[in-house]
Amino acid sequence: MADEIERKFLVSNSEWQSNIAEELHIKQGYIAVNKRCAIRIRIANTQATFNIKSAGLDIARKEYEYPIPIDDAEEMLAQFCPDQYIEKTRYRVDHETGIWEVDVFEGLNKGLVVAEIELKSRDQNITLPDWVGTEVSGDAKYLNNNLVTKPFRTWAAAEREH
Repeated sequence: MADEIERKFLVSNSEWQSNIAEELHIKQGYIAVNKRCAIRIRIANTQATFNIKSAGLDIARKEYEYPIPIDDAEEMLAQFCPDQYIEKTRYRVDHETGIWEVDVFEGLNKGLVVAEIELKSRDQNITLPDWVGTEVSGDAKYLNNNLVTKPFRTWAAAEREH
């Protein structure tokens, strides 16, 4: 069992691109989402995982993640999430307070760029990079499992200007 503590922000400019440490192409789909959890299959480059994450908008949630064979992951995505998945490129970016993950979404979520940082504790102090904008940690519409059913491109213009 693992506790995941993370904060999520909109990205305000492209300055982060000068500090990229790693790049991953991600395709993920949700097998089930309910009031208690989201069950996800993810392929990141050549690695695949099965993930269960507790529901909610708190920055701390329970997360269980297990590696699975990539062939199984591709079959599960095709079988259980054929038209509803997220594609994004995740960049790991070095910054003085740690590694940030910047997700540049594709497809129906194109235009959305968010940055997350995992914390060791809820009250951990972090220095925000200059390229980080509005915090959206507590906003449900930015959860990946919600972006599957209500993609960024379908939002009204006012919603996109958070």
